[in-house]
Amino acid sequence: MSKPRSLVLPPRTRVHRLETARGPFAVLDTEATGARRGTVLLLPGYTGSKEDFLGLLGPLSEAGYRAVAVDGRGQNESPGPRGRAAYRRRALALDAVAQAAALGDGPVHLLGHSFGGLVARAAAALAPGAFSSLTLLSSGPGRVARPQRIRVRVLRASLAVLPKERVWQAMCWLDSRGEEPDTDDAPELAGFLRRRWMRTRIAQLAGAGRLLLDRQDGTEGLAALRMPLHVAYGADEMVWAPADLRAAAARAGAHHTVVAGAGHSPNVSHPQELADRLTGFWEETSSPARVVSTAP
Repeated sequence: MSKPRSLVLPPRTRVHRLETARGPFAVLDTEATGARRGTVLLLPGYTGSKEDFLGLLGPLSEAGYRAVAVDGRGQNESPGPRGRAAYRRRALALDAVAQAAALGDGPVHLLGHSFGGLVARAAAALAPGAFSSLTLLSSGPGRVARPQRIRVRVLRASLAVLPKERVWQAMCWLDSRGEEPDTDDAPELAGFLRRRWMRTRIAQLAGAGRLLLDRQDGTEGLAALRMPLHVAYGADEMVWAPADLRAAAARAGAHHTVVAGAGHSPNVSHPQELADRLTGFWEETSSPARVVSTAP
């Protein structure tokens, strides 16, 4: 899971509920500095939340973009039903389409991190007119790497038989293996991570995990989308194989960004560099001659 390094809100950020045709969603809504150049909707990953984009909101705002990070249904502070059907791919995609419409800014740039990329792809296929572009951040159309598939299977199985608190404790232990004693999360951050976990619906965690384990390769569907595409990830990405992401970007004709020194969450570790790459891509989408790759 992504861990924000700070919970401090960037300037010009409102915390509110975005009312949509499919219900309310908790959002962090950061207004652009100066004249607005566009709006971006940010979808978080598995076991994550809107706070995973806190480091990115400021740089995007400074570049002239309204940036709106959202908790998906049943995720963190957004309400969600208990039933399994509510967390199928199409239902989540319809949520993202409704969120984009509720922003009231016309077509918006759509970015999905990790699991959020699966939702973003489905939303773009469902309603391409709602989005100016699609960015998959640390998220591939192919299968997740084997160690992560095992982790997701264990997590889903544990949630089916153990109290949520016990599963949280086990996750914390696994995440701490090999770390130095002084790298523990600060109390404020540790408290937030636990609250986020406890607030997220088990049905959401189970449903998102099920989609992550899907064996289908969606590269052909990605290539068929009629909008500017961007595949971005850290050089040390571990949830999807970097070679697979590189190949998918090439097959889909997508703009390709590799952030040196970053892992699975460049939005946390390298927010300024990622913002520069994102805004560069968005600006290039309006140019007839676009550079396809910015990989080093």
